[in-house]
Amino acid sequence: MGATDGGNPAKPVRDEDAFDVEAMAAWLRAGATQLDDELVGDLEGTPEVRQFPGGASNLTYLLRYSPPGRAPRDLILRRPPAGAKARSAHDMGREFRIQSALAPVFPYVPRMVGFCQDDSVIGSEFYVMEKLDGTILRRELPWPLSPEGASALCGDALDVLVTLHSVDVDGHPELAELGRGDGYVARQVSGWTDRFAKARTDDTGDWSDVVAWIETHQPADVAQRLIHNDFRLDNMVLAPGARPPGSAPRIIGVLDWEMATVGDPLTDLGGMLSYWVEQDDDEFFQMFRRQPTAEPGMWTRAEFVERYCERMGFELTPEQWRFYEVFGLFRLAVIAQQIWYRYFHGQTTNEAYAVFGPAVGYLETRCRSLIGA
Repeated sequence: MGATDGGNPAKPVRDEDAFDVEAMAAWLRAGATQLDDELVGDLEGTPEVRQFPGGASNLTYLLRYSPPGRAPRDLILRRPPAGAKARSAHDMGREFRIQSALAPVFPYVPRMVGFCQDDSVIGSEFYVMEKLDGTILRRELPWPLSPEGASALCGDALDVLVTLHSVDVDGHPELAELGRGDGYVARQVSGWTDRFAKARTDDTGDWSDVVAWIETHQPADVAQRLIHNDFRLDNMVLAPGARPPGSAPRIIGVLDWEMATVGDPLTDLGGMLSYWVEQDDDEFFQMFRRQPTAEPGMWTRAEFVERYCERMGFELTPEQWRFYEVFGLFRLAVIAQQIWYRYFHGQTTNEAYAVFGPAVGYLETRCRSLIGA
């Protein structure tokens, strides 16, 4: 979250997420001679640290340096949470390297400042990046948006996704090495099923029929493309500044790259739309909504799929799409279950995570209804 978080401003650091700020600042100063002076500015002293409450995966902090007689300099620090179940989803070095490699070919990533792999500094790996000035959308819009503006925002998000999925991976070895060849969908089905089994708690429902359907209906990969794997409106930064009334600012950044890889782009779309709550969705699913996708003028999930496939040149029937929709919801349930596991076992005291157990149960019902459709 290297940006102004619309609706979720940075707050005091939770006790369980605190770290040794002076040790971090000393490490950052020691590497300052290798950094971009224009980017990092004056790193003398100890920064004020605040925490962004949004998100439930890696932890994100605002570092504010206030040198005397100068404007404050803000940076962003990212680190994994304590008690994380899936270490592969919290690999700070990988997230840092991906964004560094993307910078020349995808103009929507923040500039990287530094990566620390020495756990002794703050108790975990971490990296520091620039702070993008702008707005991150949350559940409710921070300003009025006309239906035309909402539709334009969807179109901008589609443009960014198509741009990402059109990156020439083969022409950039540091990106190509993320891929493991054909069989991405099969590996994903196997991997997420295994994660789910390892994160089960006493109250986890019986997902056997859903898992069996996913395994039976999994398709071959449609392509091998660079994918974000957590592409959502609330992982995007919108430009600051004045704009015509009712219009949407343009997207200037995409954040949270910890799960990015090379794989089937339709799984990226399915993951995105698992969070996409429409006006006509049921009341419980409306409670899930973390982004303003139910606003008048926002595209439906079906519209987004149709327009994406048209842009990418993919031919996809509704029956073929059903796998990606079910699998996207299943993957979302696994993520929720992993977070619920930490809360269930007292590895976090963040009360915001108390709803993740019931959310897993709801997603089980939603997947089952799609399978029976």
